[in-house]
Amino acid sequence: MTIPSFLLAFVIASLYGALYHLWRGGGPGRILFYLVLAWFGFLGANFLATWQAWHLLPIGSVDIGIGTLGALISLFLGDWLALTNTEQE
Repeated sequence: MTIPSFLLAFVIASLYGALYHLWRGGGPGRILFYLVLAWFGFLGANFLATWQAWHLLPIGSVDIGIGTLGALISLFLGDWLALTNTEQE
């Protein structure tokens, strides 16, 4: 993955994290949490797609489709785990 591809993936994942924060709400700690979840989900899914040779909406070496699925899965799963952890206390 080249530096421009990495920056494109970083920007798109940041957009997903910010939009999720606008939808779900929360403070500054929560937006950082959503951004990190989106970054790891998008980049992890993109690396998995590259390794397995899966392609869904590729733009250069960034697979936007698989990265989007990874970011959304990690955002929903991370938010759900964070909420179940705080509700039990």
